Amino acid sequence: MLPFEIWDVFTTRPFAGNPLAIVEEADGLSDAQMQTLARQFNLSETIFVQTPEDPAHTAKVRIFTPTAEIPFAGHPTVGCALFLAARHGLTRVTLEERAGLVPVTIGGTPEGPVAEFTAPRLPQPIGHAPAPATIAAAIGVPPEAVGPGRPGAFEGGPAFLFAQLSDLADLAAARPREPGWTALMEETAIDDTGRSAVGLYVYTRGGGADYRARMFAPGDGIAEDPATGSATAILAAQLLANGALPDGTTTLSLLQGVEMGRPSALRLTVEVGGGALAAIRVAGSACPVSEGRIRIPDPPA
Repeated sequence: MLPFEIWDVFTTRPFAGNPLAIVEEADGLSDAQMQTLARQFNLSETIFVQTPEDPAHTAKVRIFTPTAEIPFAGHPTVGCALFLAARHGLTRVTLEERAGLVPVTIGGTPEGPVAEFTAPRLPQPIGHAPAPATIAAAIGVPPEAVGPGRPGAFEGGPAFLFAQLSDLADLAAARPREPGWTALMEETAIDDTGRSAVGLYVYTRGGGADYRARMFAPGDGIAEDPATGSATAILAAQLLANGALPDGTTTLSLLQGVEMGRPSALRLTVEVGGGALAAIRVAGSACPVSEGRIRIPDPPA
């Protein structure tokens, strides 16, 4: 039996934010066994903690959605870093992720500890940006609701499509619709194999923060994600492409998951020099909600 804990991430109170399964003692697990456990937990992500390849680092981790492994994700990074910091009394955590080394600093506020990670990879544009009309058909909003910023497609570990919506009412109305959703994913294939982005991140100004956002990824078994730290980091490229980030350091507050009853608070800090991204950091809190032990799946026959 493997020990595990469930933490709610990007929140300071239980039963909000984005739940995360943290599985310990995962060194001996195969890829198939980790995928089976991620399907069993059926959360947007499950993170498996292993012995680091370099003893100077805190841990090696593997991150799985219910359907696939991903090279990097924000809410598992924040939740696991705070879990390890609480367990070992750390103020700095370094995670070996598939996308690269992810340094995380641990600080504090009156509400509780906060973890801030530096994105392991600066995002780059990929494929081609979806047309506003295609996005509108995919999420059931009128075409004029998409904007004023131009939609984009960017990769920074995982890949996401991005679209600004005109106001909070359009954001609240959005949800994946067929056949529009499949058409969106097919139209915006990001490489020659037809691989598509993880999902669509939609956002608008205001709503209790600088931006309020939602992220849909039904193809990855995630109808809607309460908080998406990796997409928040990659949002920096989308904002820069639309002229919303000046040179220097910009810090933004974001809310996600409000419409699904799991409000999540994220902080995005972006450093821009000469009109180009120089560094991206995402911060948030987390709190434990449950713990237990889970059976190790039988290896594949």
